[in-house]
Amino acid sequence: MAADRFPEQNCSIARTLAVVGERWTLLVVRELALGRTRFRELRENVGVSTNVLTDRLAALVEHGIATKTRVAARGQVHDYRLTEKGADLLPVLVALTQWGDRHAAGEDGPPRIWWHVDCEHQTEPTLTCSHCQGALERGHVRALPGPGADARQRDEGMLPRI
Repeated sequence: MAADRFPEQNCSIARTLAVVGERWTLLVVRELALGRTRFRELRENVGVSTNVLTDRLAALVEHGIATKTRVAARGQVHDYRLTEKGADLLPVLVALTQWGDRHAAGEDGPPRIWWHVDCEHQTEPTLTCSHCQGALERGHVRALPGPGADARQRDEGMLPRI
């Protein structure tokens, strides 16, 4: 996974896709988040070929998203776990799950639900404003040039509501 796949784009989404946008990568991250840590169980649950999984895991380790630890004195048994950087991808997985549940679920509905451990109820995670804690809903968010904006982005100024 080349970190400079979109060098002409000054965009955090493009930079993120350069790291985790390869086919299978987020499914591997999903499995790690679900507690599956061994190569064999990752391969079986993702349904990916051995060589592709080897490549994806190596890239995740290279980018600091996962760690690889040898767990057997003999053989090649390793344990893979998400790092803090990898765990920061969990909201992305939640958002993709919610989109899929809404627009791509089968006739029987979503295969999993979100459960809030603290209050022991099913939940629908929502994005909230870090300032007022209000829900971030469509039509109530805009993109502004940030400190890393290039000249074109600064010239664009405030974009329409998302």
